[in-house]
Amino acid sequence: MSRRDKMIAKIKELMYQPSSIRNIGICAHIDHGKTTLSDNLLAGAGMISEELAGDQRFLDFDEQEQARGITIDAANVSMVHNYHDEEYLINLIDTPGHVDFGGDVTRAMRAVDGAVVVVCAVEGIMPQTETVLRQALKEKVKPVLFINKVDRLINEVKLGPEELSRKFMDIILEANKLVRSMVPEDKKDEWNVDVSDGSVAFGSAYHNWAINVPMMQETGINFKDIIDYCNNDNQKELAQKVPLAEVLLGMVVEHLPSPEVSQQYRCPNIWDGDLESEAGQAMIHTSPDGPLAVMVTNVSVDKHAGEVATGRVYGGTVEQGTEVYLVGSRAKSRVQQVGVYFGPERVATEKVPAGNIVYITGAKGATAGETICSPENKIVEFEGLEHISEPVVTVAVEAKNTKDLPKLIEVLRQTAKEDPTIHVEINEETGEHLVSGMGELHLEVIGVRINNKGVDIQTSEPIVVYRETVAGTAGPVEGKSPNKHNRFYLEIEPLSDEMFKALQNGDIKEGKVKGKEEAATFMEYGLDKEEARRVWDVNNRSLFINATRGIQYLDEVKELLIEGFESALQDGPIANEIAMGMKFKLVDAKLHEDAVHRGPAQVLPAIRKAIYGGMMMAQPALLEPIQKVFINTPSDYMGACTREIQNRRGQIVNMEQDGDMVDIESKVPVAEMFGFAGDIRSAAAGRCLWSTEMVGFERLPRELQGQIVKEIRQRKGLSPEPYGPDHYLG
Repeated sequence: MSRRDKMIAKIKELMYQPSSIRNIGICAHIDHGKTTLSDNLLAGAGMISEELAGDQRFLDFDEQEQARGITIDAANVSMVHNYHDEEYLINLIDTPGHVDFGGDVTRAMRAVDGAVVVVCAVEGIMPQTETVLRQALKEKVKPVLFINKVDRLINEVKLGPEELSRKFMDIILEANKLVRSMVPEDKKDEWNVDVSDGSVAFGSAYHNWAINVPMMQETGINFKDIIDYCNNDNQKELAQKVPLAEVLLGMVVEHLPSPEVSQQYRCPNIWDGDLESEAGQAMIHTSPDGPLAVMVTNVSVDKHAGEVATGRVYGGTVEQGTEVYLVGSRAKSRVQQVGVYFGPERVATEKVPAGNIVYITGAKGATAGETICSPENKIVEFEGLEHISEPVVTVAVEAKNTKDLPKLIEVLRQTAKEDPTIHVEINEETGEHLVSGMGELHLEVIGVRINNKGVDIQTSEPIVVYRETVAGTAGPVEGKSPNKHNRFYLEIEPLSDEMFKALQNGDIKEGKVKGKEEAATFMEYGLDKEEARRVWDVNNRSLFINATRGIQYLDEVKELLIEGFESALQDGPIANEIAMGMKFKLVDAKLHEDAVHRGPAQVLPAIRKAIYGGMMMAQPALLEPIQKVFINTPSDYMGACTREIQNRRGQIVNMEQDGDMVDIESKVPVAEMFGFAGDIRSAAAGRCLWSTEMVGFERLPRELQGQIVKEIRQRKGLSPEPYGPDHYLG
């Protein structure tokens, strides 16, 4: 029996022992060493050769990942690790660090229970480290810390023992400060990382060694010895004495929870169903015999197997050949194959029980965020996945050959399913296909993937996505139905900053408001009691409030009013862009007594007109996407770098001197960021490190608004100027 077959047999056996399973994600800022670390963990488990570990990039098996040297897709692998004579099944997900692929991190965090947060010892905690920590803690995923590239501090920066420990303490203090500010209340003291208990490790993924306090006690090796090994260029011997895989996987087994432990506090966080029900109890107790509950976190398309859904089994057992029910799309499907990942390879097993990460083929139509259960035991769906960033850069995609047009539409739909963070708009009337992504690199990668699927395409120059809002108040404005028998009166105003931020951070969930208990949340963020109790709908970071009293027939048209409100926000009156950040209050309504005269054809246009007319009267404004830009450069180039930012309408937020280096933090509109990579490189003679992070949307300067509105409208084939309020309210 080969080593590989032995491991697969072991995986199949350990799957049924939830206390011996660890589902972990490896996450970090770009280039801090996640994939090299994953390689070494796999080598430690005997899955790849130790000589190739670090160079092989086993989990970057996509050709674009290999060409660009970055991780683009989250990759899964299951392996067995022996710790203190006990065997553990480690299901590992290596996640991307580039800000454009942050959606993969969000989806991976739903599948795992613990995260190894990798921080480069030289650069310290960076913006994306903060983002991935926030993503992990929001999903109640427990972190441990690995400080990587320690050899560089010794060999390149030439730090002595005291300076080393000072540098480490700074990183650990900053990590704990972030954890404390975002951790769930009941885990405040438990989830801090601590050197003394071994939940922090130090090492070099590239040279395959790591150390933490338990390992120091076991081997007697201390930091002074490590400095000697590094200075004497003898890290190979060090790696044999304190192998990285042993230290890191030991830390994972000791400090990260098994599904048995984690599902007790994670399931109430991600599932709104009745926890006392049979399905709820099966999830909380990780029971393989209860009703089936699978949360799909990713979908990819394989040319042989078709759609492959990756997900986490929270309850029951998913079995080959059985029929399943997709809750979101309300469709039945037959499972063809189930199994676990072995890096680029999938290993089929007949069934996969609760507590494991699974792949499923045959679940047609599943998308990331879908809930899979059994047809006879339908359950409430899992809470949707909320991505931290949103698509803000768009390209128009055309097929080079007209005969490829039908195939292009199919490939675009497939691509949107594989990557839910992109937004695809197919306009069959104009023949225009728009793809929106997180940034230039994201769209470049998507373009190559479409070409690889056999469609030759050409793309336009990237265009930035704007949002519409209002800066003033208006109302009551009157929206009339086409038959003039129904009238709705609306007041409109911008949302307070506090409320807008809460919606942006996901503290308030979008969707129709179901019960009175949500009123307390609205009041917490500044709505008065009366309004908070009367919110009907939350959509696109806007609120729709019913402030009427005793209007006859209003309940009968409530659903239509909500539908009209939601559809109006999809394309605002200024430039047909999505509208957000507003509060609409329905203050009065006159409805025809005959139901025939107040159907969708009358109510929908009436409420949309009131919304559009109100927006045009309340100082309509455009919002533009903003990125934070972090630059680390030698102080000689500080002036050139800040000029580069200011020339792009950027603002310097903060500047700190650290030795002869300067850290510059700034905010720059995404519209001004095209070509930035080349320009900043030449400004700093190639000697700066820089990264970006999405901040959200901010008001476009008034003097630019007219010109940009005109450009957007012309591009969309609309009249150059938006219509005034009379057009909607006349």
